[in-house]
Amino acid sequence: MSEPLFNRIAIIGLGLIGGSFAAAARENGLARSIVAGSRSARTLEQGIALGVVDDGSQDLAEAVKGADLVFVSTPVSAMGKVLAALKPGLSRTAIVTDGGSVKGNVISAARQALGEHYSRFVPGHPIAGKEKSGVSAADATLYRDHRVILTPTDDTDPAATAKVRAIWTAMGAEVLQMSPQYHDQVLAETSHLPHLLAFSLVDTLARQGDSNEIFRYAAGGFRDFTRIASSDPVMWHDIFRENKAALLQALGLFSDGIDRFRDAVEKGDSDALMGIMTRANSARAHFMAMNGRTSYTRAQLGEDSIMTDSSKANPTYLMTPGGKLNGRIRVPGDKSMSHRSIMLGSLADGVTEVEGFLEGEDALATLQAFRDMGVVIEGPTNGQVTIHGVGLNGLKAPEKPLYMGNSGTSMRLLTGLLAGQAFDVELTGDASLSKRPMERVAKPLREMGAQITTGNEGRPPVRIRGGQPLKAIHYDLPMASAQVKSAVLLGGLYAEGETSVTEPAPTRDHTERMLGGFGYAVRRDGATSVVSGGGKLTACKLEVPADISSAAFFLVGASIAEGSDVTLPHVGINPTRTGVIDILKLMGADIRLENQRDAGGEPVADIVVKSAPLKGIVIPEALVPLAIDEFPAIFIAAACAEGDTILHGAEELRVKESDRIQVMADGLAALGVDHEVFDDGIRITGGAFGGGEVQSHGDHRIAMSFAMAALRANGPITIHDCANVATSFPGFAQLAGHAGLNLEVK
Repeated sequence: MSEPLFNRIAIIGLGLIGGSFAAAARENGLARSIVAGSRSARTLEQGIALGVVDDGSQDLAEAVKGADLVFVSTPVSAMGKVLAALKPGLSRTAIVTDGGSVKGNVISAARQALGEHYSRFVPGHPIAGKEKSGVSAADATLYRDHRVILTPTDDTDPAATAKVRAIWTAMGAEVLQMSPQYHDQVLAETSHLPHLLAFSLVDTLARQGDSNEIFRYAAGGFRDFTRIASSDPVMWHDIFRENKAALLQALGLFSDGIDRFRDAVEKGDSDALMGIMTRANSARAHFMAMNGRTSYTRAQLGEDSIMTDSSKANPTYLMTPGGKLNGRIRVPGDKSMSHRSIMLGSLADGVTEVEGFLEGEDALATLQAFRDMGVVIEGPTNGQVTIHGVGLNGLKAPEKPLYMGNSGTSMRLLTGLLAGQAFDVELTGDASLSKRPMERVAKPLREMGAQITTGNEGRPPVRIRGGQPLKAIHYDLPMASAQVKSAVLLGGLYAEGETSVTEPAPTRDHTERMLGGFGYAVRRDGATSVVSGGGKLTACKLEVPADISSAAFFLVGASIAEGSDVTLPHVGINPTRTGVIDILKLMGADIRLENQRDAGGEPVADIVVKSAPLKGIVIPEALVPLAIDEFPAIFIAAACAEGDTILHGAEELRVKESDRIQVMADGLAALGVDHEVFDDGIRITGGAFGGGEVQSHGDHRIAMSFAMAALRANGPITIHDCANVATSFPGFAQLAGHAGLNLEVK
């Protein structure tokens, strides 16, 4: 049995919070003894009788004697007196921490009361509770999977902070750290203000003469919103007083918002009303996602929706070997086109209606960015989105940095589009996106006159200075990249003269096609695309086809699993995207395109694929740019093919969501697949392979590719870090399981 973190813990204030701290410390073996200090003899007797604490004292200085950790859980208004009372009993090395919900005044009180012991004080705030109160409600699991915020000051001993963090972590809490000032601001806006509003609303209605009738007919929304007005008035009285400055600031922001709402209602401004409500709707979904540690997509589906791969914080895929794929499988809408539909629809004059929009994390990041810049967007609802365009020059400055999540497409294309705006803007992303190169986009845009700075080593954040006149340029792409090409062309919409881009090899041309669909002239001459600045985008109706990148996993899975027969309807077969089909056919795959047709300027078809023996090939370099996103899946096909498959000319794979060459190689090695890594590619020798544990490094395509490998593996495969599958393929696990893949989400 491991040694406990502390020899003796003293709990001051044995209510729900303090009692649960004691119960959790006992259950997890975190202290040899636990004592309490309370002015109430009855509370102490009850705590001892329940086994929550071993002993207690009404003398607070006596209670903390010999304790190496003191947890103070008393009202914030009493914190100064309590700390002064216990101070004489503190040992020289004792750590003191608290559970108060306001930190500024608590820290001031601690500084004054503790004197030379102040450096051992670690301010904290557990975000947990329940409707019952008192020591009888003590719950050893109260803090499990809940957040605890620590707010150490510059004077706080880092070793003391580390010990406090350790005990909260051992209780199962997620420990965050922030400045005291930021803590009080955030809590004022997200907790204290809502309670104030609930108290105010109920009090306002209760003071009306007919309040009984009003309450009798109150609907569920009233009950839900005002439930928190049943909270302890004494506690909230103290909180409102102690956090006065931050609460008044939050109340001022809310008043400004109410004024905007009132103005929109008075004027009958439909767009303003819809803008407020759609932004609020999507923001709440995002808040729910963060609070529940789920994906944005899961929050959009609703709290009672079916559990899928995106409903867990960071799911693991457990794959049982064998199986086959059969049936008609409709994969999500094309991600590249979904991004561009939001961008161009927002800049168009009029209302654009989109069908088949991909409701995945990446495309939703683009959608949210334009909402943050004042565009009214309805939906998405079952793939339907309505965009109230503001014109090329109608975007408004966002009030905060635009968060792109994991989407490199969003960040790179928006950099081009925002280079010509009148306002400053900053683009940020998650940990994965923050490692990806952005100078390849910034460089040509600077040549056009844009003022753009990037972070360390040319990575995010990207900061764009507004109000810069842009001039047209001709740009020869140093490497084939649809994102860089698109960024320059979008910047060219705001530039004086003709902007042209020449690419060394064909890349996806969704931007050029969709600009034409919105009535903006694009001239194409061989490998060169040209736009003139100063034009106009006109709203239209768009139908987004199914994404061939998502279809690729099922193309490979059905090809390698004997007895498979799959139809993938309405898949985009843009010739700049069909490299995966061409490569698999060269390997011997049985793939047919049926019912070929046009949908909104993009060619689509139903793809039928049946299992077939595959053979290794040397992949033609001309096909590499046309299959750049699909290579993780192609690597799995190669592992199942007879002989060697050799890839060169794919350096771009090194700077995707992960280094896809190395990460795939590591995963193949874990399964026992013979391979050799090159700077620009890989050699894979196909044959039998086993199971193993694969680290996807948060790369959605890595995770889905190795899921398909289980169809031919000789043992189970465990795939870690699969949360980002929701960025491009929400519901993948459920759909793949229905088709015949033996996949369990943990």
